[in-house]
This record gives sequence, structure tokens and C-alpha cells, in this order.
Amino acid sequence: MTDLVSRSKAVIAPSLAFVTDIHAVKAEGVWITAADGKRYLDFSSGLAVANIGHNHPAVAAAAKAQIDSFIHTSDVYRTEPMVALAEKIGTIAPPGLASCFFSNSGAEVVDGGVKLARFVTGRQGIISFTGAFHGRTLGAVSLTTSNVKYRRRSHPLLPAVYHADFPYCLRCPVSRDRDACGLECRADLERIFKTVIPPEEVAAVIIEPIQGEGGYIPAPAEYLAYLRETCDRHGIMLIFDEIQCGMGRTGRFFACQGADVVPDVLLIAKGIASGFPLSVIVAPRETMEKWTAGAHGTTFGGNPVACAAALATIDVIEREGLLDRAVSLGRRAAGRLVDLSQRFPVIGDVRGPGLMIGIEFVKEDGSPAPEACRNVRAACEQRGLVLIDCGRDKHVIRFIPPLVTTDAEMDQALEIVEESLKEFQR
Repeated sequence: MTDLVSRSKAVIAPSLAFVTDIHAVKAEGVWITAADGKRYLDFSSGLAVANIGHNHPAVAAAAKAQIDSFIHTSDVYRTEPMVALAEKIGTIAPPGLASCFFSNSGAEVVDGGVKLARFVTGRQGIISFTGAFHGRTLGAVSLTTSNVKYRRRSHPLLPAVYHADFPYCLRCPVSRDRDACGLECRADLERIFKTVIPPEEVAAVIIEPIQGEGGYIPAPAEYLAYLRETCDRHGIMLIFDEIQCGMGRTGRFFACQGADVVPDVLLIAKGIASGFPLSVIVAPRETMEKWTAGAHGTTFGGNPVACAAALATIDVIEREGLLDRAVSLGRRAAGRLVDLSQRFPVIGDVRGPGLMIGIEFVKEDGSPAPEACRNVRAACEQRGLVLIDCGRDKHVIRFIPPLVTTDAEMDQALEIVEESLKEFQR
């Protein structure tokens, strides 16, 4: 145990579970340098935050320039970075989503989005999905069902929250073959409307277009379109939580753009400011105008330094062509990983668009294989590649490198994965 690990265990709450015991001292691009001098390829991207790599020079310069002017004003004053960022988000978000409320974290905008929906509709019911992860605050964790550990000893939770089956195609909730899928999983939402809460009492349906913590599971575009039609029919607000799958990771600024489905509310965080705390609720102006002054607020949300960093982040994504890069590099990675799945049966599925790839580990009977996932991850770390897991059983590896990863760095990472699989198979 290193000195920093022992010091950390003495003063940091154990509820904060660290993924590794690596003592990081420097981060740049795709690389983390540890105190012992060892360098690691960071294919966790700082939990899907460093989408344009660590310490991008343009982001650092923008933040430093803003610090030289001022660091914080709260909502006492209006600032150029906040307004300029809101204007910019209106150009990259799906059509009609152009009014922003800035906060600090993903869970915070989830809570805010639920408040907005309840306030605007006058209804109470919220429908989330099995396997969802929306955060750990009391409101957000009420929507979360990716793992019971997040909810343990936290009840009673937010009332009037219900969970429908998520369309997890590999483990279909209605046991249909992928090739014969007729989206029968839609019936579970209809069941809720018929037996639990009538649709006219539902304020919002909230979904991750690609589940993150739940297992890196893309919802079929047809299912998202079904939700859009259903919400329109019943006057329900559709909220897309793109906290992890947004900001270019899928090859679009937002995953829903690949499905051509526009939500009523879009939630953004993680990759928007390259590590500075920032999150956003985005909705049409006419929706936000119904959320009256003082109904919601923030002290640190929209911090000018974070907003300056976010503007620089978006500029880098556009200027360096990182959306196209996510597509091409994602195909390169997924192709190699699919090849590996043919050679190593412990890989049961490789899925996801762009550089948001889930590698699901399975036993011979197809059931989740968390031990295999854990062992392969550990072997990768030993060889200098940091990966993180997800899924209800922690049996899925998230393959989420920064969008600036070079071909050589990707090939190096894939070689490490292959060697680690060989070690596990021995």
C-alpha cells in the first residue's frame, strides 16, 4: 500500500469507491503519469469526462484567461461566458432546444429536470427504466436501478417514480431473439399506464439513450421514437439523460441525434467542460418560460471559468473534427474487438456507437461473468491500460478512450486487451 493510499483511507469517506490505487501526478492527452513514473493509457477518460483528452491546451488557456478576469459571480451578475455558452449549445443541440439552466453535476440536472417537468405539467409521476443510472442524490437515486447498492438504506425515496423495462437486446426482457424483435418490450410501459399510474398523471419519462452504468446498452432508435410518440400522445415530457453519452462520444454531439429523436428536455454534464464542474438542463424557450423566477436556483452553476472551458471544449470538437474521428476510430476499435470475441468466447457482446463501446463478459451458459471482467481489467491495468466496468453484475468493460486517441495509441490498447484475454484464458 502506497503512502497516499494509506493517507487517503484515513481521511476520505469509504463511500467514495476508487477504481484504482494509482497515484496520479500528471495527465495529458490520453496518458496518466503515476508517482512511480509509470504511464497509463486512460481509456476511462476520467469517467467519460476527458472527451478531448486531459489538459487540452485550448481548454487550459481559456480557463486561465477567465481566471485572470474573475472566477465567480453566482447569479448576482450576468457574464459573457454563461450567455455565450448557452448560445453555442443552441447551435449543437437538437432543434428547438435553446434555453439553458446551468448546474454543477449530472445528478443535479437530473433533479432539476424532474422539478421542471413536474412544475410545467402540474403532474407528479416519473417513469424511469430498469438498469438506469441517473445519479446518487436522493432525487436522482430514486430513478436509478442499475444496482441496489446505490439505494440501500436510503428509503423512503422520491414518491411516484416507476420503472419500465429497458430494451436490453442481449438480455431481452421479453425473451425475444434479436432478429425477431418486434419491440414487444413496449408492452411494459403500457402495463404501467394500465395498472400502476394513468398516463395523464405522468409528468415525464426519463431515459438514457445509451445506458451508462447499467451496461453501455444502446436503446434501439425505434424504441426512442416510440417513446416520443407515446409522450406526445399523452402530454408527457420526454427527458433524455445524455450525461455520459453526450458531447461527441457517439460520433454526434448527442446520441439522440443518431436516432433522429428530439426530447423535450436534454441533460448534459461530464464531457461538456473537460473536467470543470458544469452541467446543463436544455429545453425549448417556451418550456423554460413556464418555470417561474425563483422556482430553481444555483450558487455555482454556470461558473464563468467552467463556461469558458466548455466553450473551448466545443470549439476543439468542431475544429479538430472529433465527431468524425469518434466514428472512424470507433469502427477501428469495434472491428478488432468483434474479432477478439470470435477467438475468446468469454466476450459475449461488443456494442455501441462511436467511442462508447461496451464489452460484455459471459460464462459458457451466457450468464454474466463478473470475475472474468474483473480479471481482464486487472491484467490490462498491469500492462498500462486503465479501463472501468459497468453493468448490474459489473461484467461489462466500458471502452471509452478520449476522442483524440491516435491510431497508434488505439492499437497499443487493443494489443493490451488481447494479451490480457490470453492470460485469462490460460
